[in-house]
Amino acid sequence: MKQVAVLGATGSIGASALDVIARHPDRLRASVLAAGRQVDALLELCRRHRPAHAVIADAAGFAALRDGLRDAGLDTRAHCGDAALADLVASDACDTVVAAIVGAAGLPSTLAAARAGKRLLLANKESLVLAGELLMATARDGGATIVPIDSEHNAIFQCLPDAAAHAGLARIVLTASGGPFRGRARASLADVTVEQAVAHPKWSMGPKISVDSATLMNKGLEVIEAHHLFGVAGDRIDVLVHPQSLVHSLVEFVDGSTLAQLGLPDMRTALAVGLGWPERIASGVSGLDLLAQGGRLDFEPPDLEAFPCLRLAFEALAIGGTAPAILNAANEVAVSAFLQRRIGFLSIPAVVESTLGALPAAAAVSLEVLHEADACARRHAEQAASAT
Repeated sequence: MKQVAVLGATGSIGASALDVIARHPDRLRASVLAAGRQVDALLELCRRHRPAHAVIADAAGFAALRDGLRDAGLDTRAHCGDAALADLVASDACDTVVAAIVGAAGLPSTLAAARAGKRLLLANKESLVLAGELLMATARDGGATIVPIDSEHNAIFQCLPDAAAHAGLARIVLTASGGPFRGRARASLADVTVEQAVAHPKWSMGPKISVDSATLMNKGLEVIEAHHLFGVAGDRIDVLVHPQSLVHSLVEFVDGSTLAQLGLPDMRTALAVGLGWPERIASGVSGLDLLAQGGRLDFEPPDLEAFPCLRLAFEALAIGGTAPAILNAANEVAVSAFLQRRIGFLSIPAVVESTLGALPAAAAVSLEVLHEADACARRHAEQAASAT
């Protein structure tokens, strides 16, 4: 029986993970559930899945969590804070960790799981963007297995099952849906609303990730992730817009062969791969009927003029060092400001570009250096957002 910690349990990826886990009560158990501030939602999940441990990040919610668990007659132990979560994922409370906490807040627990040699189902982009070299080195030293849960990276993982396949790799092609504004000119995006930006045409995701998809920053972060996960230089990573979202990535080999992984746009497939690998387990997702989908697959290049965030991500990867951390932090601030309706949609890439240009990159030699770069980038981005 695998004991699974679901970090970010009240989010969309957490819900998908718990759905897959519940389909296999004979082999999977949600032993640890963690959330940020949503105490009532976490309590409901605890009543449904009966984990051994529940963690709320916000200490102000601890009493309500503890008392709610007691009133429900559950044996689940209540915890709060990042340190408690890191201790739990490193303990024998779990052997598998779904890392789905959004933003840089997910880094400490992700590193703790990697250091402890757990199977790490990685859905937290920022862990790789902010500290990719550190995370991969920690995983190697700890003996952890990283299975990426982004549909694109999970597709690559399935197409590159062993070292022999890696040896013949020529390039990786990540696919992008194009988001809700595909095909629109830059000038037409000036009046985009929050509601329009979070209405993704294919995937069900949280507001931050949905906005990242609308700006194509989501794809830019995935380029940086792919570099770290698969040891591929940025000039061997391409992006194609594929509006059907059925081909999740392609892998080209030196002999001219190209492999692709296809499936319906549902995160449960990738999560089932991570939870069951190398076995295949049921995810609840139907098989792919290409004829029912219209019988065609379309591809086009991304529009970097209308969506400059993808260009900025490639530039940050080429600069290296702390530049990806600066990019990520500035983007988090800019997206938050947009969701709060303090800046417009086109100001998101403007804030990121201003921050990248203002802060020189340094060698990413330690977590402390990365945290300092992150903090400096947030300060500059906040000032830039306030000035727009």
